[in-house]
Amino acid sequence: MIDLRLDDLRDVLGLGVAGNFAGHLEQAGEAGDFVGVEAAASAPKGIFPFYVPGAADADAVPSFLGTFPLATDRVSLPAGEGLNLQIEPEVGLLARVTYGADGAPAALRPEAVGAFNDCSIRRPGARKISEKKNWGPASKGIAPRLLPVEDLDPEGPTRTLRLASFLRRDGASAAYGVDSPVVGYSYYGEQLLAWLVDRLQHQHGSDETPLEPVGSYLAAAGSPSRILVGIGATRYTALGESTFLRDGDTAIVVVYDGERWTPEAVEQAVAAGDEAALEGASVLVQPVVAAD
Repeated sequence: MIDLRLDDLRDVLGLGVAGNFAGHLEQAGEAGDFVGVEAAASAPKGIFPFYVPGAADADAVPSFLGTFPLATDRVSLPAGEGLNLQIEPEVGLLARVTYGADGAPAALRPEAVGAFNDCSIRRPGARKISEKKNWGPASKGIAPRLLPVEDLDPEGPTRTLRLASFLRRDGASAAYGVDSPVVGYSYYGEQLLAWLVDRLQHQHGSDETPLEPVGSYLAAAGSPSRILVGIGATRYTALGESTFLRDGDTAIVVVYDGERWTPEAVEQAVAAGDEAALEGASVLVQPVVAAD
């Protein structure tokens, strides 16, 4: 396991993948946002930024993306009334970027994976995905311990990993996302890594889509050596699809080895408030707190 230091991520570009798990966009009410995006039926729709180091000083990047949004111990609700927030349980991928002679990203080398919460505001009418993603400090979650990896080969060490998530409210917990195999992502392994590089090279965005010129943002951030990517949210349970976060809740995301723990054992540990006992798992526990 890798013990994460949040400060080590302050110079790491933060990205997310939209539509990498069948059915999630429809459940989140966001499928219609992508009608103008050309993509194969089984492919993700694109990538989006949630953190761009130095964005506050870059004219070509929305300044709010310069706020460091990651936390390991809480979700801070945005100020304002009537804002609906949902957990977005994902695998977070920390990867090193190799650049070509032309300065464009040429390859990604995985370093670690772990539990990630791409917590989102359901904000109808938002022009860009990023407008739902970073509303200030502690608007995103990353587990304090990650699993070291050297590749994402579906037949390799990550083949037995699973992703689960839960909502704890008033002392009781319930599954928020559908417990799923990590290799069940639409794009995974080398296919995902090559696609991410292609999007960093060629996704330019437009006024007609919610996508943005992420390659330009990467350059504006000084071509950082690493990126953190939320590779996509699972489908919701009925509770997750209809239940929004409120002050006093706790959001829990777990990436675990399915050969070591069963889904039932993970659910029981969370129900008992003993998720820390899941040895070898990457566990993110975020109490939900009101905005300062």
